[in-house]
Amino acid sequence: MTSRPITEQDLQGYVDGALDPPRRAEVDDYLQRHPDVARRVAAYAQQRDELRAALAPIADEPIPAELDLARLIEARRMPRRSAAWRVALAAAALVLFALGGLAGWSLRGPSSISGPAPGPTAGIAALAQEATDSYRVFAPDHLHPVELREPGELVTWVSERLRLQRAVSVPDLSGAGYRFMGGRIVATAHGPAGLLMYDDDRGTRMVVLIRPMAIERDTAMTPHTSGAVRGYTWAARGIGYSVVATAAADTLHPLADEVRRQIEATAG
Repeated sequence: MTSRPITEQDLQGYVDGALDPPRRAEVDDYLQRHPDVARRVAAYAQQRDELRAALAPIADEPIPAELDLARLIEARRMPRRSAAWRVALAAAALVLFALGGLAGWSLRGPSSISGPAPGPTAGIAALAQEATDSYRVFAPDHLHPVELREPGELVTWVSERLRLQRAVSVPDLSGAGYRFMGGRIVATAHGPAGLLMYDDDRGTRMVVLIRPMAIERDTAMTPHTSGAVRGYTWAARGIGYSVVATAAADTLHPLADEVRRQIEATAG
């Protein structure tokens, strides 16, 4: 028996070897009784090992002299900067810029590189697209899908960052078999948005995207589909909401209804 429920944070800590022995024993016991979750955790561990193996050659390489931070700081302190120093600094900046650009394109995925048609630019159609894009970036991440896991801290952070007139709430979907994993702030074409993430014991993840709307007009819940990703999006009292997952429509629609019901109840 466990002393408290096993959370997604516990599972991540188990994979990373960050749990203390008593808690690790509790997670071991939980995984033995939940083979579906055990298979998912094994996949996390495999992904971690493959990532480490792929990056090992790069991690073992020495830092190039022109990118050594101590050397750059020392050169910066020199009374007069030589032409060679300026060239080295420019080269370092160019290398860092190129690496950042490659990282950004890697998150966009192959379809972005091929130049898809531009998506919707306003209203709940834009919010639906932003929620779908955010889902595709963060839902598959099995290492660090969220930034904050404690609901109270996350609510404060999202409400302040989005400058909302009222605090957002974290819907409780445990009755539907989805547990709250945590959340983060994501960037959209219309400013920052809050992303709440949930999953079930089969590894199916669902996100709720929240951001202020430019026009404070309530809208009906609207379904949308993009490939295997489905969602339901609406706006109420100047805030837009989008519930997105790869779950079947007959599963996702009741979840979206429950999210809306709890949010409206909290708003009073």
